Amino acid sequence: MMAVPGYTLGAFMLVLHVKSVANYPNGKVTKSCHGMIPEHGHTPQSDPAHNISVSQMTFKPGDQIKVTLSGPPFKGFLLEARNAEDLSGPPVGSFTLIDSQVSQLLTCEDTQGSAVSHTNSHEKTEIKVYWNAPSSAPNHIKFLVTVVEKYRIYWVKIPSPVISQPNVLPFTTPEATVEPMPTTLPPVSHLTKSFNTSDCGNKKFCIRSPENCDPEKELACVFLSFTRDDQSVMVEMSGPSKGYLSFALSHDQWMGDDDAYVCIREDQTVRIQPAHLVGRSHPVMDPRDPLEDTAWRLMDGVMQCSFRRNATLPGVKNRFDLNASYYIFLADGAADDGRIHKHSQQPLITYEKYNVTGYPQNVGGSHSLFLLKVHGALMFVAWMTTVSIGVLIARFFKPVWSKALFGNAAWFQVHRMLMLTTSALTFIAFLLPFIYRRGWNWHAGYHPYLGCIVMVLAVLQLLLAASRPPLHDPRRQMFNWTHWSMGTAARIIAVAAMFLGMDLPGLNLPGPQKTYAMIGFVAWHVGAEIVLEIHAYRLSRKDEILDDDRIQILQSFTVAEEEGHAFKKAVLAIYVCGNLTFLIVFLSAINHL
Repeated sequence: MMAVPGYTLGAFMLVLHVKSVANYPNGKVTKSCHGMIPEHGHTPQSDPAHNISVSQMTFKPGDQIKVTLSGPPFKGFLLEARNAEDLSGPPVGSFTLIDSQVSQLLTCEDTQGSAVSHTNSHEKTEIKVYWNAPSSAPNHIKFLVTVVEKYRIYWVKIPSPVISQPNVLPFTTPEATVEPMPTTLPPVSHLTKSFNTSDCGNKKFCIRSPENCDPEKELACVFLSFTRDDQSVMVEMSGPSKGYLSFALSHDQWMGDDDAYVCIREDQTVRIQPAHLVGRSHPVMDPRDPLEDTAWRLMDGVMQCSFRRNATLPGVKNRFDLNASYYIFLADGAADDGRIHKHSQQPLITYEKYNVTGYPQNVGGSHSLFLLKVHGALMFVAWMTTVSIGVLIARFFKPVWSKALFGNAAWFQVHRMLMLTTSALTFIAFLLPFIYRRGWNWHAGYHPYLGCIVMVLAVLQLLLAASRPPLHDPRRQMFNWTHWSMGTAARIIAVAAMFLGMDLPGLNLPGPQKTYAMIGFVAWHVGAEIVLEIHAYRLSRKDEILDDDRIQILQSFTVAEEEGHAFKKAVLAIYVCGNLTFLIVFLSAINHL
């Protein structure tokens, strides 16, 4: 049961799809009901390209009016009816679907069916629904729709013609417009050279991976720095990425309620955007931008961005006070048309909390948290080393180490010690992910389930071994087969769990080397068993021939036994050396995460 996953955020799970109209391909956008504004961090388009038409211009309570949204291909939408004299008020009435394949009803302001949205992200050119006029309908109604063509291109609150009840005063109130939206973004400049690390630990608080790397000389260097300048802080971030780079400030090593900043590549430019994390949900881009002096650079597959923000922003929601201490996460991943996808590897997380505006330091971090590293290391030791050696000793070394040791045969004592060690290591390793996750992880695939099966089999093996019948007891043969079957099943399942665990975010070992190394270990162990099996078979055949010929039986048996024992010891020594080599490879990989 390698590392239980998941985000471990610490795993700053920047599955950074934004909570917005467009970012929900399934159309579940009830959080956008009131403002109808996608939180994409982009400026909405000003000239509507889509149109809302209605089947009639007058209505009475209880009427059904067909509403049609049409225009160039679009992916997402949110349609509501509002009081034409109070467009900022709650939705009015309810809708009935015409085609449930492309549209669905939403509950806004506790009114079921008061809004309509998309059901998928497929392109569509027309949506038709019925609006049901309520008994308490206002005199004048206007339909509003937000339409998303793509992540960066959307229109907010496109209005329809006003429809009115009969025999009421004409609608004369000036048409309300959408709340003013920023038409320009803060000025962005281009960086002319890579960031300098000479001030790290002197004037700058720096985080680097690999430790002490230099972004000016190493393309693979991931770099983040904070420089205090009176009441503001200058932030610099650099690293290899074709999509986005991001960092977050967190009160703990878990994702949720964090202050995040993202540099997103859009064609040949970079957008620098603050965001925040709510619970373990996707990060939300913040439309209000408190960042100044933003700048960026793209060169040789490396993205660099910088910005300045005040150390304290008391009037800005979701922005942390930089005078306090936080864990810091660094992540990168792919971006498509400004939309951010899941990070490409486990984020780098600092070992402890730091105050980035305090004493300048030069620190590092890890892509895997300590508990998960220990979990993986213990499982490798148990199921690559102790159990494998213990199995070979029990299977092939009974005649080699048959002399008594503390009341039992030496081979049995060694076998028992190794198996008890395996069970103890497995039990400790089994608990660590639960301690770290504070419960079960539902996003780790089959790995935790296989780990639980291995743990159960290990406990059953101990209980079974404790009730081992005497050598000549009639139940001994049943015991032997049961003990062998359960042990073999546990080893096979453990190897499968290790294969799966190596790819989990919490212990994402470098690949494909890790896969080749694990295949090599399995082949090494199977090869050792095959060699010893062949040797045991040939030795038994030689004994049969000697027995048939009745020639110098005692002397020949003794020579054959000595030769056989020497060969087995040599094979075991070579096997243990190879086994330890594989173990060192994996433990070194874990240590460098």
